[in-house]
Amino acid sequence: MTETTTPSANGGNLDPTGDNWNWKPQPDAEAFVDDLLTTFMSRCPQAATLAARMHKETATRFKDWVGVILTPDTPETRERLEKAGFTPKTTEFVDSDIHVAFEQRLGLFPDVLLTESDRMSVGVKVESIADFFAAQQIPGMEHAQGEPGERARWAKVYDGDKAALWVMARHGYDGFGLTHDAEYDRIAAMHHLERFRSRPRWFATDAEGLEDLRRMVDAAVGELGQAWACDLFFRAERDYWMRRNRAGQVQFARQSALGLGWANHDHHTYRNGREHYPKVIAIFEKLGFYCRERFYAGGEAGWGAQVLEHPVTKIVIFADVDMTPEEVQGDFAHDGFSVKDDVGTIGLWCALHGESILGAGMHHLECQFDHHALVEQLKSDANIATMAPFTNFPYLRQAFTEGERWKVCDTRLAHCLDKGWISTEQAEAFKTTGALGSHLENLERNNGFKGFNQQGVSDIIDRTDARKHARASSD
Repeated sequence: MTETTTPSANGGNLDPTGDNWNWKPQPDAEAFVDDLLTTFMSRCPQAATLAARMHKETATRFKDWVGVILTPDTPETRERLEKAGFTPKTTEFVDSDIHVAFEQRLGLFPDVLLTESDRMSVGVKVESIADFFAAQQIPGMEHAQGEPGERARWAKVYDGDKAALWVMARHGYDGFGLTHDAEYDRIAAMHHLERFRSRPRWFATDAEGLEDLRRMVDAAVGELGQAWACDLFFRAERDYWMRRNRAGQVQFARQSALGLGWANHDHHTYRNGREHYPKVIAIFEKLGFYCRERFYAGGEAGWGAQVLEHPVTKIVIFADVDMTPEEVQGDFAHDGFSVKDDVGTIGLWCALHGESILGAGMHHLECQFDHHALVEQLKSDANIATMAPFTNFPYLRQAFTEGERWKVCDTRLAHCLDKGWISTEQAEAFKTTGALGSHLENLERNNGFKGFNQQGVSDIIDRTDARKHARASSD
């Protein structure tokens, strides 16, 4: 099985200073979606009960889990869709009553499907529908659409007054039908997921590690296509990150207790050294990602990032790297960087822990929550503290949990000390108490805002510089 992916109309390698990347809140779209969900909840009380449990037990909002809304096709609905910026989406349907699908490309919203019937349906995103039914202890799994291991599976959960709640698990597929994946492909997917989960991450050189990963990605893409391989790769990446992040373990357990998994992920953040940056980007592009906006917080920050998005899985990557103001003007994702003798926050993190895509794993996973509720629940349930927010806008709130400290090996400490990147006192502090490694990011988006706060992210990068925390721990 092979496939290629192409960017959506709002994708591609576009100028980050242009309007295409000037993400703005979409209040009309949010009001429209909220009205649909309010109507749906009134017609399906059991969905409202689930929504209340989501908020109380996981600090998440029902609407952030919704991937699809099916609603009657009326002139008023068509008018509101157009006003809210929704545009037709070409896809396939199982149900012949469905007329058309609409998507909102300027923000983060569920797809809206129009039907000639008077019924409503809402599809909630989960990682596994079997896990959902097991966690909820409700009947109906035997009527699920799609076979185990296929990219798309759907199952009805509750029936209301001409309204039904469904759960949907889509892995490397963004349509509304069934994929009917061959048994060979399903077995191949299991094989490649195992390879991604168990892949070697430490090598004599980073170049060897990146080449080994490149071959692994090529094999998965060759058998399964970019989108399915991408989904499997990031499932393994989240698992690896969780092994060394207690906040992630706690929150995943809370969400899994309801059968949800990590289907509320917003973006995955990698820290990268300058030397191999284009090779890392090339691996992501092999999986089907396209380069979205370039991110730079200003000359005083000393770092930037390429934001990448996958057009099918909707996975977003933040690929951080040390850089100068001049370097952001070029295509640094593909042209790379010259060698520098000093390191900033990102380079030092990689020197202490390794490349994110190899041994260190992701710096943080960011998921969508009710921001204040998560702060309170993590503290009360697991004594996990949250740092002061680095973004606190009505349409975007962001904060890290307190960082996990990771042990640093003597060889890496000696190298950093020899280069003059850390002091003797900092090296001793890292050796005895560890250095900041990873976080869970608490994010709340409103009005479908799809962008990031460059000044705020610069602030949190500065506040999580390992050297500052080494001084604090050695006092």
